[in-house]
Amino acid sequence: MKIRPLADKVIVQRVEAEGVTAGGIVLPDSAKEKPRRGKVIAVGDGKMLDDGQRAPVSVKKGQEVLFTSYAGTEVKIDGKEYLIMDESDIMAIIE
Repeated sequence: MKIRPLADKVIVQRVEAEGVTAGGIVLPDSAKEKPRRGKVIAVGDGKMLDDGQRAPVSVKKGQEVLFTSYAGTEVKIDGKEYLIMDESDIMAIIE
C-alpha cells in the first residue's frame, strides 16, 4: 500500500530506541522512551498560501529529523508504524 501526505504533512518512521544507556545498563522495553528521531518517508506538496501558491516543505524524503515529543498521529500500514505530522512539529534536520 502506498500513502501520500497532503499539504504540509510529513510521514516519518521512528528510529529504534537505544536498548543500553551510556553507562552500559540494559533497558527493558517498558523503560524505553519513544524516540523523537526518525526518517522522513514522504512529504506533502506544501501549505497552500492565501495567494493560491504553495509554500515548499523544508524537509525531503530520506532525511533524518528530530521532532517534538507528542508530534503527529501514529498509524500502522502493512505492519509498520509511522507518524503523520505537520511540518511545524519537526524541530531539526540531522546532517
